[in-house]
Amino acid sequence: MRGLGSTTPAFGTGTPTELRFDVVAGLTAAAVVLPKAMAFATVAGLPVAVGLYTAFVPALIYGLLGSSRVLSVSSTTTLAILTGAEIAGVVPGGDPARLVAATATLTALVGALLLAARLLKLGFVASFISVPVLTGFKAGIGLVILLDQAPKLLGLHPAKQSFFVDLASLVRHLPETSLPTLAVAGVTLAVLVGAERLRPHSPAPLVTVAAAIAATWLLGLDAWGVSTVGTIPPGLPSLTMPDLTLVQALLPGALGIALMSFTESIAAGRAFAAPGDPPLNANRELVATGAANLGGALFGAMPAGGGTSQTGVVRAAGGRTQAASLVSAAAALATMLLLAPILGLLPQATLAAVVIVYSASLIQPAEFRAIFKVRRMEFRWSIVASLGVLVFGTLQGIVVAIVLSLLGLALQTAHPRVSIVARKHGADVLRPLSPEHPDDETFEGLLILRPEGRLYFANAQNVADRIRALIAERGPRVVALDLSRVPDIEYSALQMLRDGTRRTSVTVWLVGLNPGVLDMVRRAGLDQELGPDRMLFNARAAIARYRELQAQSARR
Repeated sequence: MRGLGSTTPAFGTGTPTELRFDVVAGLTAAAVVLPKAMAFATVAGLPVAVGLYTAFVPALIYGLLGSSRVLSVSSTTTLAILTGAEIAGVVPGGDPARLVAATATLTALVGALLLAARLLKLGFVASFISVPVLTGFKAGIGLVILLDQAPKLLGLHPAKQSFFVDLASLVRHLPETSLPTLAVAGVTLAVLVGAERLRPHSPAPLVTVAAAIAATWLLGLDAWGVSTVGTIPPGLPSLTMPDLTLVQALLPGALGIALMSFTESIAAGRAFAAPGDPPLNANRELVATGAANLGGALFGAMPAGGGTSQTGVVRAAGGRTQAASLVSAAAALATMLLLAPILGLLPQATLAAVVIVYSASLIQPAEFRAIFKVRRMEFRWSIVASLGVLVFGTLQGIVVAIVLSLLGLALQTAHPRVSIVARKHGADVLRPLSPEHPDDETFEGLLILRPEGRLYFANAQNVADRIRALIAERGPRVVALDLSRVPDIEYSALQMLRDGTRRTSVTVWLVGLNPGVLDMVRRAGLDQELGPDRMLFNARAAIARYRELQAQSARR
């Protein structure tokens, strides 16, 4: 599988110095990742042990196969909330045995879909959702998570329905808040937020979790009504087989989770790549993350992907190669074998606080402001993407995000520029006619029009309408369509071009065709209809040809 990407190994040179850095980085990352992984498991409605399994098996497999030197693969905030929404749909009662089977099936489907995407060479889908829409989608996810975890901070247990209904329910139940639980949550939040501001990427989550466990043991917090995680089975995860009867029900959600897993992984890997690192290979990342999920499914893990915050910890701690991921996986293994009984004393409020602190970063007001400053339309798309998650749900929100991205692309390309080409006065320079250059020369009886961009079904009619309007306005005898700025022409647009050349009363020349466009014109037989005299090399050749025809007409 190394042959699928760069020949430079993700482990680097493996020198003792690099290994020392990687061990330190791996242990530091584990101190942050393991508490978060357990917390994210609760976001998905799963036992905290599932978070440990996810921090172990997928990290181990990705560390052996991935093309990024520092990408840390485990559960993430987005994947956790998407997993929870999908699992809740097929296991509404929360039956433990069915919950395990559904999680294994969903994770296996995610892995299989990622591997299938590699076979189809679909690495380009990493950029399938536009950045503004993804910003809005993640903000919506962040709000959902904050509302989902807020009752745990307060010791409340309201029934969950939809975002706005749950928000109203939380407000109604506020008088029932458990003050001891709120105190635990408040202290945890204060420590985590303070640590993030003073020392970003520090092992504060581990310290906080250890302190909360000690407080439960020494002060008997559970006797004060503070809910704890409860029993965590020690030892290695047992072999878990997917339930094939759930495949059909889980497949749509698995598609969305696979897309987000890959998108997040590529984004995190690129964000923390050092100048000397080999470039990220998208198709190899599909193999690595797909295998990581398939392997994790067999050992009870939830869907996994590369996380920005945890990868940032590895890079900040000096990680050089994927050996850091293997060290983190070893730490997860040691935790499962040695510390599982102790982790059962962890307050749920502490876990909820960890989730909230590390999920709040999904909501980026500065990014919204930057989008608003540059393009108001894309700002509106980002807001609609957020509302799509809040109104329709997290998984349906992915569909909303994809549709918005496609609509945004269609709108941006639906009205390509169509310029009148003129010549700069006193120079052999052709450029679009504009008010800034009123003395540019046009050519009596010859109208050179230059459309810009790919011509396809969504914009062909708009281009045709614009061309007709310019012909009606200028009244030329010959129209030279300069297609030098058109990299490709789709069948619908080509048919419209052919119909236009047949129906118009003016003579139409095709000028400056790119190789791909020329090939399409030839395949359609349009070159035979026009003849060689109406297929010209460039706009200057069109001007020379038109003047030649004028001279011939004058001699007659």
